[in-house]
Amino acid sequence: MIGAVDIGGTKLAVGLVDEHGGVLAKSETVTGSDSSYSAGIQNIAGMLREMAQNARVEITGIGIGSTGPVDPRSGEFGEVDFLPYWRRQNPVQDLAKLFAVKVALENDADAGALAEAAWGAGKGKSRLIYITVGTGIGGGIILDGQLYRGVDGAHPELGHQVIDPSGPPCSCGFRGCWESLAAGPAMAAWAQSQSPANDSYRTAEQICQLAREGDELARRAVEREAHYLGLGLANLINLFTPDMIVLGGSIMKSAPLFLEGIRKTICRGCRFVPSEKTELVLASLGEDANLIGAARVWHHRFGHEVQPALKCAD
Repeated sequence: MIGAVDIGGTKLAVGLVDEHGGVLAKSETVTGSDSSYSAGIQNIAGMLREMAQNARVEITGIGIGSTGPVDPRSGEFGEVDFLPYWRRQNPVQDLAKLFAVKVALENDADAGALAEAAWGAGKGKSRLIYITVGTGIGGGIILDGQLYRGVDGAHPELGHQVIDPSGPPCSCGFRGCWESLAAGPAMAAWAQSQSPANDSYRTAEQICQLAREGDELARRAVEREAHYLGLGLANLINLFTPDMIVLGGSIMKSAPLFLEGIRKTICRGCRFVPSEKTELVLASLGEDANLIGAARVWHHRFGHEVQPALKCAD
């Protein structure tokens, strides 16, 4: 039974996840930019202990998935803008001391990729790219069944590939990154720029609903979103020619609005690789995907060390 921890900018979620990816229990609390690290660790520990006691199970390991830059090898947080008091802290070491178990940490997009490859839509695929589209755009890459890491163990920032150098500025320092053009806030910003006096286009969710109702501006925003999502995905297909791309995140809750446009863009831009053999599918792990991903982080790191129980002879 793995204790799963999902650390985000607005909430902290924990759960108990079995060896098949089933969520036995879960709980969450609100975080904010003023959240102290010590209070956060105590919240995590308290919720895990309470759940384990109520479920009458023993936690045998802890997996963590977190947004922002993290070092999976040392277990430290990097420059996490959304939790400034957590920078350079080490939840892996601290939770390992509190629970006397092994703890593993990954970026949440990498955790999602591991989970979809093992327990979700990508089961059985050796080359898989997982993309999550919401407030930002992130992703993880599985090659030959292994999580891809860059130099010094770095997590590839797929959302910061430049799509249009004359596009809107991005927090990374460039202009026209995929995230600045196709994440949820970018979709809303474009719609608002076309109709500044109209408050109906404040969020991507509102725009998608209006598009379903036939609103013309909302439909244009959806077409634009599909085009830019398709451009980024076409780049990834040209670079990696994966077996499958799995799409998740809040924007993909409205996937039927985008998929046809995405596929058209991919077809136009991937003439020299067999793009038709790259399956484009939706993430399958549902609302508990982040917790399941966090648990899979532990299994990916330490699961091979777990030996099956010996059977007694008759």
